[in-house]
Amino acid sequence: MDHATVADVVAAVHRRYDPAGAEAWDAVGLVCGDPAAPVRRVHFAVDPTEAVVHEALAAGADLLVTHHPLLLRPVSSVAATDPAGRVVHRLISGGCALLAAHTNADVALDGVSDALAVTIGLVDLVPLVPAADGRTGLGRIGAVPGGTTLGGLASTVLGALPSTVHGVRVAGDPAQPVHRVAVCGGSGSDALAAAAAAGVDVYLTADLKHHVALDHLAAGGPALLDVAHWASEWPWLARAAALLVSDLAAVGVTVDTHVSEIVTDPWTARL
Repeated sequence: MDHATVADVVAAVHRRYDPAGAEAWDAVGLVCGDPAAPVRRVHFAVDPTEAVVHEALAAGADLLVTHHPLLLRPVSSVAATDPAGRVVHRLISGGCALLAAHTNADVALDGVSDALAVTIGLVDLVPLVPAADGRTGLGRIGAVPGGTTLGGLASTVLGALPSTVHGVRVAGDPAQPVHRVAVCGGSGSDALAAAAAAGVDVYLTADLKHHVALDHLAAGGPALLDVAHWASEWPWLARAAALLVSDLAAVGVTVDTHVSEIVTDPWTARL
């Protein structure tokens, strides 16, 4: 098999996670790197932090794929006098490209919410907020084989997702029966109404605010499970890495991959 180039990997990732599916405000795609440069190892992480970049370079990565963009807002400088600039300089000096797949990976098949749903054991997945094609879209709805309770599902989620100090916050009766669950990796407040309209028993997402959750429950919406933003998106990394390897192998190209286990959730303790 031949080795890949940065352009090969970008094309493969974009076939899975079409940039056209990204939100208008988003900043996805190749952030830095030479498209013609060879790629032997691809590193996957949720956030392009300095610690993640150090890990990627130490592992010999030629390309870092992250879910969250490094330069989400327009900048006029990438001088190494601020955190984002230092990351860009470190990547370039280390010969490592950076590619972001954000909201395009949120809505695509085999994307962030698919990975979250599969990780907690849901089956028969359909989009929570379908796109025009009916197959893709924001979030997923799935069934719990055999059913469970809200408390049982919370325990499953706690064991299935990587550990954070956030844990799993529960809003609802732990003894409530659960058969259908909606999930949305990352900040999912915008899909609360869709979860309520879908008639699911539970909605699992991250970053739910106090008043938003209160209003949702007061209106009769489904029970809520709130997890750390990073933890809800981390399962996608292994899925994306495996798909990249198989997609490139199908065209005679090979890469090694590694999934970062650095916890980039900003909260480090709870008293």
